[in-house]
Amino acid sequence: MEYTTLGRSGLKISRIALGCMSFGDTTRGFNQWALGDDTAEPIFRQAVELGITFWDTANAYGYGTSEEIVGRAIRNYTRRENIVLATKVFFKMHDGPGGSGLSRRAIIEQLDDSLRRLGTDYVDLYQIHRFDPATPVEETMEALHDMVKAGKVRYLGASSMHAWQFSKMQYTAELHGWTRFVSMQNQYSLMQREEEREMFGLLADQRVGSIPWSPLAKGRLARPWGEQTARSDTDDVARWVLPNDDKPIADAVQHVAGQHGVTMAQIALAWALRNPVVSAPIVGATKQHHLADAVAALAVTLTDEDVRALEEQYTPRQPTGY
Repeated sequence: MEYTTLGRSGLKISRIALGCMSFGDTTRGFNQWALGDDTAEPIFRQAVELGITFWDTANAYGYGTSEEIVGRAIRNYTRRENIVLATKVFFKMHDGPGGSGLSRRAIIEQLDDSLRRLGTDYVDLYQIHRFDPATPVEETMEALHDMVKAGKVRYLGASSMHAWQFSKMQYTAELHGWTRFVSMQNQYSLMQREEEREMFGLLADQRVGSIPWSPLAKGRLARPWGEQTARSDTDDVARWVLPNDDKPIADAVQHVAGQHGVTMAQIALAWALRNPVVSAPIVGATKQHHLADAVAALAVTLTDEDVRALEEQYTPRQPTGY
């Protein structure tokens, strides 16, 4: 495993992050492909063995059950001090005034609920899951800063928004002497590269680390085009965030993978990892070979010719996911 610091912070993270949307209670109406405690055990054990110390979840994953499973996994398979634990706030958890969004009420209420489910008294990285146009930026940033000062949060991060929105929040924090974001969790893969236009330039200038979600494009870059899985058959989110017919991109990944004698997933992740703004792609594993492929990608070196072949089929598109 390789390790780096997240953005300009001193927080040390593994260069592969374990995405925990893969875990949850399917009886609560969550994704039918999610893994419960027993089926997730081998994934967590393998993450620990491989040195993947950066685990990312959210209050909305499994309607809280992902956090519960992650909390139990930390207690059962590792130690809290060995894990960089990240969670998020924004999406609806209940109908009350503190059940969603980024108001002071919601941030305080939802963070306390997350800490209870995770079985810890702090999270290393607390992220806003989306931008909240209904709440003043000043209210959100001050509330987040207060959670840092209260010792419940070590660092702050954001996810999936326009560059101008992120810039506004960072500037507001700096203007008032509040805690700034050290990370941006944005969608980035060979099938969705719109973050390169504005966001990545902003992150490089501000020395903010990118921790991309869906670096394998919901699995489409990990298998030959047309192959289906239990998740791809039922994942409505994948159809929403990746509506394009990108067979030529998948074919290019398959071709380069064949030349290197590695899997398609390793090639797609190696491409994401070579971007200097990317700190750690988030890999949502449901099978043990998913994490093994992710770690193996760290050793893959792409040539300039490989990169041209992988990128030349991309066409401009609307950013998706927010």
